[in-house]
Amino acid sequence: MLSVKNLQVNYGAIAALHGISFEVNAGEIVTLIGANGAGKSTTLRTVSGLIRPRAGRVEFKGVDITRAAAHRIVRMGLVHVPEGRRIFPNLTVTENLLMGAYVQKDRRTVAELLENVFARFPRLKERQRQEAGTLSGGEQQMLAMGRGLMARPELLILDEPSMGLSPLLVEEIFKIIEEINRRGTTVLLVEQNAFMALSIAHRAYVLETGTIVLGGTAAELQADPRIRSAYLGDVVEETA
Repeated sequence: MLSVKNLQVNYGAIAALHGISFEVNAGEIVTLIGANGAGKSTTLRTVSGLIRPRAGRVEFKGVDITRAAAHRIVRMGLVHVPEGRRIFPNLTVTENLLMGAYVQKDRRTVAELLENVFARFPRLKERQRQEAGTLSGGEQQMLAMGRGLMARPELLILDEPSMGLSPLLVEEIFKIIEEINRRGTTVLLVEQNAFMALSIAHRAYVLETGTIVLGGTAAELQADPRIRSAYLGDVVEETA
């Protein structure tokens, strides 16, 4: 569904991505893990058309979208839920969700999508007339994800969905991500919580300073001593 080939991105004279390549197949959850500054969010922003790469190619469903405008990429079915939620705090929950449905032209379709989001996020339905800025952090994350789903994505890109949330809310958000995937939406996930990300992903890639240094199934990466030591908090004993 998504193919990224030799992607290079610079911020001025500073190279942020050094020719990375990876793929996301239809029906998968694929996660990118790595430390702060590794280039994970830059990768997502480039894929979704918010940043122009210096070199490389991004293909979505076999179509080159490397230079496509972000709103056209959304219309194709690739939707990015950004880091930090980026909700509209002075709009109500419902108004925020409707902003996500701007690509939909049929009112009946919009109404159905709204009901689907409220069914998936009951707390949003309870607060549908509440200003979004008054929601808790977890509720705002649900709103950001729900807004993304209003565009009926085939590929949903999620950037740090657990950021700033309590452990209980993190578990709830990840269960929702799994449910979204089970219902047919492919997911590309960037997440600092490598343990949770690998627990739901099918495959994963590890980024270090703008380079993919490792890739494989989530189970393979979970079992890799280097990953366990660097990202999962395990102490790997050195053998003499």
